[in-house]
Amino acid sequence: MPVLSRVSFPPIQDGSYLQNITSLSNGLQLTLKTNVTFFVGENGSGKSTLLEGIAEQCGFSLRGGNRNHNLNTGYRFEGYESPLAQRLSLAWTPKRINEGFFMRAESFFNFASYIDEMIGEAKDGYKVLEAYGGRKLHEQSHGESFLSLFNNQFDNGIYILDEPEAALSPARILAFMSVIYDLEQSGRAQFIIATHSPMLLCYPGATIYQFDDNGVKETTYEDTEHFALTKSFLNNPEAYLRHLTNQ
Repeated sequence: MPVLSRVSFPPIQDGSYLQNITSLSNGLQLTLKTNVTFFVGENGSGKSTLLEGIAEQCGFSLRGGNRNHNLNTGYRFEGYESPLAQRLSLAWTPKRINEGFFMRAESFFNFASYIDEMIGEAKDGYKVLEAYGGRKLHEQSHGESFLSLFNNQFDNGIYILDEPEAALSPARILAFMSVIYDLEQSGRAQFIIATHSPMLLCYPGATIYQFDDNGVKETTYEDTEHFALTKSFLNNPEAYLRHLTNQ
């Protein structure tokens, strides 16, 4: 059973911009049934907003990182809080955990810069370097540094990831799925991932929640637009290209 087992909040009726996110405005009662949960939906559908709220409730830095990174006032977002976080109620089974990580692909460059600065400035910077695989993150490609983070920092805890596939080639997406599998099978880790990747979504046994104008509903891999559109395109790319170019 997942350690974080339920996420809920009441309907939003305060006139904030959250009220305009149709998947979230009527409130949420979301049960997390498996250790790997995917959020899918169009851009702006509320996936990242919910991830951010969960991450803040867990005490993680909204810039990306764990609870320790959030304690560093030079790194965390000063004066910014997730507008959804204080509305959220999280249910933990059997008890709350504090270990884990929040990472969004769009802010990973800043996180890597912060870690590399720590390596250069701290007296025990070599320990920080070893904790990330022995190479500075900016001395690796984007995809390599992502996998270095996953392989060296993911162990025991809850991992909240926003579009991790953005930095990964198809081969590295498969490598990332192997990391998820090893940790999930050990019973030590839980993953909540917002993604547009049909490759990631086929992870076996995962729960998939669709965000759209009808709210947040469980769906299957084959019923996601990501699967249907990708499959249709790969089966006949010429038809799509003719339509796009009006030829």
